[in-house]
Amino acid sequence: MKSLGSHLILELYHCPAALLDDPRHVSQVMTRAVEASGATLIQPFFHQFAPQGVSGVIIISESHFSIHTWPEYGYAALDIFTCGDCIDMHAAAESLRRGFRAGAMQKMMLSRGLLDLPPELIQHKPAAAALRPAET
Repeated sequence: MKSLGSHLILELYHCPAALLDDPRHVSQVMTRAVEASGATLIQPFFHQFAPQGVSGVIIISESHFSIHTWPEYGYAALDIFTCGDCIDMHAAAESLRRGFRAGAMQKMMLSRGLLDLPPELIQHKPAAAALRPAET
């Protein structure tokens, strides 16, 4: 059965509070993760909460990356959702782990939109090979 999308749920633990409470740093780390994944960035948005914490989303052509931080616990919850097969979610996860200097990371991958249709009828999702440049 073909799915419409993949959803990677990340939990980062034991991160320095200062990194999780800095919206500029959070934005930079998230943007680097988008780049590491090979996704196409459309629009970022981040918000600083009082007294602490940052939430944000980066809309990508393939769907989105999102985050919410709890600096007081050294914890960040992240989602990477994509409807394409060409995004390297694991490269993104590793980039996020390094960028937030997480002492521990948990990952859970879900298939979203499982449809009982033949793969050729799901047209919105190009095959990875079709998007690669021709080899010479």
